[in-house]
Amino acid sequence: MTDSVQGLSGKAERVQKVLAAAGLGSRRSCEELIAQGRVAVDGEIVTLGAKADPIAQVVTVDGERIHTNSNLVYLLLNKPPNVVTTVTDPQGRPTVMDLIPANPRVYPVGRLDRDTEGLLILTNDGELANRLAHPRWEVEKTYVAQVRGTVKRHQLRELLDGVELEDGPAKAKSVRELGNAQDRTLIEIVLTEGRKREVRRMVAAVGINLERLARVKIGPLPLGDISPGKFRPLTGGEVRALYIAVGLGDPDRSTGQRRAAS
Repeated sequence: MTDSVQGLSGKAERVQKVLAAAGLGSRRSCEELIAQGRVAVDGEIVTLGAKADPIAQVVTVDGERIHTNSNLVYLLLNKPPNVVTTVTDPQGRPTVMDLIPANPRVYPVGRLDRDTEGLLILTNDGELANRLAHPRWEVEKTYVAQVRGTVKRHQLRELLDGVELEDGPAKAKSVRELGNAQDRTLIEIVLTEGRKREVRRMVAAVGINLERLARVKIGPLPLGDISPGKFRPLTGGEVRALYIAVGLGDPDRSTGQRRAAS
């Protein structure tokens, strides 16, 4: 076999890059997989320096196929405040779509209200988006709230026990105080729903004076250290973790071929 494996589309990439984009690890660890003779393209073991077309060819590790589909895109955005989570805004306010490339077209998963900042997923994978947003799948959304003053134990207990909102009862899955200083307190609130301004309405219902709110995690996906207003593609491993979290199984072992944006 030659060191260059050319696919039908003519867009060959080094095999370690294909593996890394599919979430198999860093480039270095993927090079080690190749060096160990565990990687094959179209049934033939490859060596370091080999290339493969990830769309037209079959890439396997230990006999299991690594699926890729360049039509599906997954982005993580750190939404800043004063930006609305809509595709367009009739009032002309800045939207999250202004912060990402126009193509390929993706859509926000659920919403963060205008004043709330933090983790927002944007994708054109409708099946995953629907499950992440639907309360049936009980995907945890973790928020950190900065509040004025101290928080009483009974207020945290009320959030856990549930409060009555105008659109029905709501309760947190977990609540904990993270710390306090200079008349400010940070609390972590985990929900499995995503109703409009739900966290804000809940803390107001128990008398907590909210100053700032950020979503820091969705299911197994943390916000990390990405700057406000910036975005990055999800890795293949992160996409797989989200799939498993919503009961779709591992996409690399199914006919629904998913990959991270590259």
